[in-house]
Amino acid sequence: MSVRRRAVAGALLAAALPARLWAQPGDGAAPPPGLPEPVMAALRRARLPPSALALVVAEATPGGRVVAMHRGAEPVNPASVMKLVTSAAALDLLGPAWTWRTRVYTDGVLAPDGTLRGHLYLRGGGDPKLVAERLWLLLRRARGLGIARIEGDIVLDRRAFALPPHDPAAFDGEPLRPYNVGPDALLLNYGAQVLTFTPDPAAGVARVHVEPPLAGVAVPGSVPLAEGPCEDWRAALRADWSDARAPRLQGRYPTACGEQVWALAHPQPERWAARVVAGTWAAVGGALAGTVRDGEVPPAATLRLSWPSPPLAEVVRDLNKASQNVMAQHVLLALAWVGGDPDGAPATFEAARATLRRWWTQRLGADVPPPQVDNGAGLSRTARITPVALARLLQWGCAQPWAADWVAALPHLGVDGTLARWPALGVAAQLKSGSLADVQALAGYVLGPAGQRRVVVAVLNHPQAGAGRDALLAAVRWAAQVP
Repeated sequence: MSVRRRAVAGALLAAALPARLWAQPGDGAAPPPGLPEPVMAALRRARLPPSALALVVAEATPGGRVVAMHRGAEPVNPASVMKLVTSAAALDLLGPAWTWRTRVYTDGVLAPDGTLRGHLYLRGGGDPKLVAERLWLLLRRARGLGIARIEGDIVLDRRAFALPPHDPAAFDGEPLRPYNVGPDALLLNYGAQVLTFTPDPAAGVARVHVEPPLAGVAVPGSVPLAEGPCEDWRAALRADWSDARAPRLQGRYPTACGEQVWALAHPQPERWAARVVAGTWAAVGGALAGTVRDGEVPPAATLRLSWPSPPLAEVVRDLNKASQNVMAQHVLLALAWVGGDPDGAPATFEAARATLRRWWTQRLGADVPPPQVDNGAGLSRTARITPVALARLLQWGCAQPWAADWVAALPHLGVDGTLARWPALGVAAQLKSGSLADVQALAGYVLGPAGQRRVVVAVLNHPQAGAGRDALLAAVRWAAQVP
């Protein structure tokens, strides 16, 4: 179905829904209960006031019965729960099979001996999952075109996005945390280097392996082992990242920790892509006489390869299960291309947010206040949405043709993703979590006592929100048990 036809169908659906799906004063219907007592008790134990929590529990069918509501119309910061909005808009407007494309071009002449007397160009198309192994395969395919040696340069074209400079320290002063990586039209391995530490007791060291390979960066190949319990092993390493090309591990690694993985954003993000591409080109057996640099594909260059991303349904599952911020930003930016050409105007956050606002009004109706979206990931101090709006989105989303992909993307409580370490409570629940310094949130679906699917939205906004996780769990348990 075309984008225009989907828009018309969505508008008709919105018009067909009752304008007011919630009991309001003067409606003649009894208002839904407020905070259930088990939730109130959990808030008291956490020393949090009832005003810290906003809650909606409702049947999952569009217009379904509201089981409980407290402060449902109050705009709240949902943290990463905002990814539900981004995901729904993308699945609806782009479709679960949508892909991004990374393209390989060349100029000059390819000699019979495999020497490219010219440049090789990589034009990024915003693929949010161009991870180390997929970049390796892409460059192997380029080698398979007969290119063994490049006499010129490898040129990285990032024009698909038009974004302001990104400061990875701006949000919370933690520039090496992968969740602070900014979007990039040629995003490689989520912008993160991954160090794997494997103890080798016979040698008295832990072996250090780095992915992806980084040209010109010398990470120590081993670190001495230490006896004792496995506690804060990262701190025990006494890592110094001040020199991005020669980081130091000045401490020891506890043998008791076994194999561990440490993902970090590169200390020089502006040099990240060049170092990864150069290192991976060498790893696939390619030779390069020139350098890896930023630039643009010239009009006369020859397209050699168009490399698709995984489908949007898979990307949405990854970004929600792992709450991957930079992936969510790429999904939001893709909305800027709805109704247009991905190879045309560069994507901007302004254009993407405008598309999302139009979509929201068409699909959810003018009576549901649209969210205030920042980057689409929820890593924001200014993002806002009402719990009622989230609940309405969840009701509407599970009735769409792409509902199976939508629901499958949510972590199972106590089983996988960001909720793997949460208690399962003995209930069947798939929920998106959100967490900031002053936010704790859960939103998604839970099965009620008769096996019926229910919507749960529970958001804590308070300076001590981190103490209120049990209140969110109490809301989920109550929603699964109340008739």
